[in-house]
Amino acid sequence: MSPATRPVSTRVRFLGAILGVVLLGMIVAGGVTFLVQRDRVLANAQRQLDGFVSTVATSSESAADLVASAIPGRTDGTLAIDGDRILATTPSPPGLSLADDAGLVAALARSLEEGRLTGRLDSARGPVMYAAAAAPGGYAVQVISIDQRMELVALSSVTYAATALGVMLVVGAVGWFVTGRLFSPLRRLRDTTDAITIDDLGTRLRAHGNDEISDLTTSVNSMLDRLAMSVDAQRQLLDDVRHELKTPITIVRGHLEMMDPSDPHDVRETRRLGMSELDRLTRLVDDIDALADVETSALSAEVIDVAALTDRVAGLAGALPGHSWSVAQRARVRIEGDADRLVQAWLQLADNAAKYTPEGSPIEIGSSADDTVAHLWVRDHGPGIPPAARHRVFRRFDRLSTRGRVDGSGLGLSIVDAIAKAHDGRCSIGDTPGGGATITLHIPLTGAPSPGVLPTPVRAGDVVMQREATG
Repeated sequence: MSPATRPVSTRVRFLGAILGVVLLGMIVAGGVTFLVQRDRVLANAQRQLDGFVSTVATSSESAADLVASAIPGRTDGTLAIDGDRILATTPSPPGLSLADDAGLVAALARSLEEGRLTGRLDSARGPVMYAAAAAPGGYAVQVISIDQRMELVALSSVTYAATALGVMLVVGAVGWFVTGRLFSPLRRLRDTTDAITIDDLGTRLRAHGNDEISDLTTSVNSMLDRLAMSVDAQRQLLDDVRHELKTPITIVRGHLEMMDPSDPHDVRETRRLGMSELDRLTRLVDDIDALADVETSALSAEVIDVAALTDRVAGLAGALPGHSWSVAQRARVRIEGDADRLVQAWLQLADNAAKYTPEGSPIEIGSSADDTVAHLWVRDHGPGIPPAARHRVFRRFDRLSTRGRVDGSGLGLSIVDAIAKAHDGRCSIGDTPGGGATITLHIPLTGAPSPGVLPTPVRAGDVVMQREATG
């Protein structure tokens, strides 16, 4: 939904939620205060009535004399009554005018006749509380107006409501300003991300402060960095694949255009060349698929015994013809990772060594470790790799110059490097004493390292036997 069609903005909803909470709090506080003050006022009125009853009960004066001597308050009145006949009443004002309220007098008479000496009744002034006590000549009755007693409570409630309304307005105005400042980084984040396209991933956000929004900005920048790296890698891969596909397509097309359909030999040769180039394309597609699978798929996590892994790889590599294979070292350490992927990378190093090493020369496989890293290596005795060219061998489709053509897509060592990086490791190239190259996978150890190396002499009947070149 676009900003133009969104019904209510997040800023308004957030501010509305704050005002709603403030309003609810004020209503609860005001309601509790009102109830407490009302109960206190009614309790004071009841104490006054109880005191009046006690005074009448301890006095020997007649009901009329007690009423005549009573001092009325602004919200109460006293009268002496005998049946429905009023014997005396307190002067009014300042007290209540009870004698003029015939309905109240009749209700009092009925209540006293029924024996209800205290309670509440309706009057012309609203609900009232009363208490009566028998005295010579009749009953002395004191009446208190509830509404008049509650005037101060009502006034304080109105004052509280007006103050609360003013506070809500102030909170709304200040909250609108504060939420605007609070959401401004999010608006900048939205505007920046809207401006980012697949063709321009270089824009980054500026982090301000040290709060959650700043952390979000940093996370978005990190995400953009990873996205830019992924897009660059995909573009580079597409460029490399396009470049690699041009050559076999051009070769096949050129030979097909020059082929003489009437010459069986020319047809056979052209077919043979076309099949060879298609096989190379198939290997290229398979290697691209393997590289993409390594770079995008999640690795399984398991604890791997490096010594057992060394024996496994050596046993598989021994099937490669043309060389004698041996295990030079085994490291007694454990690493965490995907055993199948590590075997794939290690065998790729072995296959690479077999391709570039003169036939019949020995190749050693081994593993060692230091305090933090396990080293899985393949050592050949071939022409080696010049130091100036070592940074290139892990690039996609980058091949070193060799005297003879070596089959391959140029992605083998790229796959090895991707597997190493997926295990938080790396690859390195060194020189083999006496000539040759040693390519090593460096994989971090699991837990507390306890590195050690078990030299393994090659002997008949060992798990990994030396295999002589065949064919």
